[in-house]
Amino acid sequence: MKLLGKYINKDNSGSIKVLLEEEEDMWQFYNLIRVKDLVKASTVRKVITESETRSNSSQKINMNLTIAVEVITFDPTTCTLHLKGKNTEKNEHVKLGQYHTLDIELGKTFTLSKEQWDSVDFHRLKECQDTVAKKADVAAIIMHEGLAHVCLMTENLIITKGKIEISIPGKRKGYSSQHDKALERFYKHISNAFIKNIDLDVVKCIIIASPGFYKDCFFTYLQNFMENSGRKLTPDDKNKFLLVHSTNGFKHSLKEVLSDPSIQKKFGATKSQGELNQVLRFQQLLDVCPEKAFYGPKDVIRANNLQAIETLLISDSLFRSQNLEERAKYVKLVESVKKQKQNVFICSSQQLSGEQLNLYSGVAAILKYPMPELENDVWYSSDSSSSL
Repeated sequence: MKLLGKYINKDNSGSIKVLLEEEEDMWQFYNLIRVKDLVKASTVRKVITESETRSNSSQKINMNLTIAVEVITFDPTTCTLHLKGKNTEKNEHVKLGQYHTLDIELGKTFTLSKEQWDSVDFHRLKECQDTVAKKADVAAIIMHEGLAHVCLMTENLIITKGKIEISIPGKRKGYSSQHDKALERFYKHISNAFIKNIDLDVVKCIIIASPGFYKDCFFTYLQNFMENSGRKLTPDDKNKFLLVHSTNGFKHSLKEVLSDPSIQKKFGATKSQGELNQVLRFQQLLDVCPEKAFYGPKDVIRANNLQAIETLLISDSLFRSQNLEERAKYVKLVESVKKQKQNVFICSSQQLSGEQLNLYSGVAAILKYPMPELENDVWYSSDSSSSL
């Protein structure tokens, strides 16, 4: 992300002008932009005009529009933000209050204005400016016969860069040559997607996952394909590959693969791995020492009021709440735990850590010491769960 301008007032109202450069930037701004925020960007709108003869004609006109955001959607396939809202500034072609959808793509400049920038917002901006952290240094190819997904993984996203689907006939007597030709064509398409989307100078680990021996056969094919294409894999390149078992070639199976501790060791110390380790630790404590592991806003806020939290786990989906009071509650919780110099992990809902955490309401805590009395509502006053 390029920060082209920052105009924040003392009361934390204000705007920023940015240019998004990476897929990771898009995800961060999907979490940054909220309902009622103002976004100004260039756009194209179909305008209908009426001539003197009362005949209508239409043309597409480039213009700058500012909208008050009402609906926010993120398309990970095209890596585009779609922001729908009402026009807030006078324009020759668009009336005040008319609806329009701004499409924010990579490489597009826009201005985001908020009535209140909070600490979580500023943290996300800082992450966007950290160009090293947002590099996609893990790649994966997950497949079964006839279906493969080529993916890149950033700290917060699993991005599908290629989906390959080819019908492969069964290996019946007399038809084996058709099967083999279709399988070779399948491997060739995957290899082309690999070359197009995966930079071996950046990627540190490449997972090839499949049921059976497809992963082994494909890796052999890929090495020959790369050599014949003048891109022979070096010994260092080959050491980056990790061949593992998966139940199938669907994308959701990749998250099962990533949860394997032996796979995580290959990644090194990444943010997403650290988050997942803490969620797994929470789940283990829930089984062996439930008095130190609590989830749900009610119990977690109570534990925070007693300064008993060692590690706070919170899903980024909670910060996308359209209920401003609800969002403010979680922002204050994060600020309070950080003020006590304890650990806070904001887990991406696009990663396995966030998916698992969302099964526990999206917020959980590991305590410094066992507190079985937290489960006893009578032990607390009626308003203790709402204070921070």
